[in-house]
Amino acid sequence: MSSQKINTANEAAISQKIAEQIEANPKQVSAAVQMLDAGDTVPFISRYRKEATGGLSDTQLRLLEERLLYLRELETRRAAILGTIDEMGKLDDILQRRIANAETKSELEDLYLPFKKKRKTKGQTAIAAGLEPLADSLWRDASQDPQLLAAEYIDAESGYADTKAVLDGAKYILMERFAEDATLIARLRDQLLEKGYLCAALIDEKAADAEKFQDYFDYQERYSQVPSHRALAVFRGRNAGVLSASIKMQQADGEFGDEACVSTVASHVGFADAGAPADRWREQVVSWTWKVKLSTHLETDLMSRLRTAAEEEAIKVFANNLKSLLLAAPAGERCTLGL
Repeated sequence: MSSQKINTANEAAISQKIAEQIEANPKQVSAAVQMLDAGDTVPFISRYRKEATGGLSDTQLRLLEERLLYLRELETRRAAILGTIDEMGKLDDILQRRIANAETKSELEDLYLPFKKKRKTKGQTAIAAGLEPLADSLWRDASQDPQLLAAEYIDAESGYADTKAVLDGAKYILMERFAEDATLIARLRDQLLEKGYLCAALIDEKAADAEKFQDYFDYQERYSQVPSHRALAVFRGRNAGVLSASIKMQQADGEFGDEACVSTVASHVGFADAGAPADRWREQVVSWTWKVKLSTHLETDLMSRLRTAAEEEAIKVFANNLKSLLLAAPAGERCTLGL
């Protein structure tokens, strides 16, 4: 087993989780883990070590091996993230608990996002130019006139020569702040997982392989219900340059777009358009947070999940078909050996 070993307490917790997932007891799991760590393979354990594992099936052992690798990697990453944030001096009790309770790699990375080293962003540039007080003031009090307030921050030497540049800089400060909110990211991800649609459309009808993808020229299907063969067909079409692929929510008018996700961002950050002077600007902050900062990030994540799940399902189907073929009578119903 190539996965990295971790401390005994975590190993016990991992065994308990796996036992619940494969419907076995922790002792069975621990026995199998010891053999995997010693270099034994799943087929070997399944066939020759049934008495040691309490009769775990091949299917249970394969799931056990997969979850063991994932959970060990999760614990290793958790420790690394805790160490990094602690070294920065930014690890408080609340954050430590949230990281300790994270159950998936995605959740861990969402929590770590604000602390990742990144190249200088437009928001950071705006903060360095002193625009953060403007951003906070306009967000807190929408009764102010953005143009009048922004005029006080014009500084051509810093790259903010007019009120438009100043207000855009302030937008980026808030956008980046909201886009690093792990709770908001989780809400949007869950929303897309449950109610999003995989959408595909034709890019180039003259492409050499276009005809074989004609079923997907105008295709929408609930993300959670897309069968593996259709998901893989969309990915093949995209790779061939024939199809575009995206994950969208259905809007009130039946079309597919950004309305629902923008609404979720607005709800999360506490924005409602009351017609105040700064509300138009604040609405743009909310819209940009989704369209510019979060949509591509989450779409990439969900597309990767869909591809992985589709490939795994395709492998299972192939394996089952091959098993049936290999177990078929070699000469039909003709008796080849009798006693």
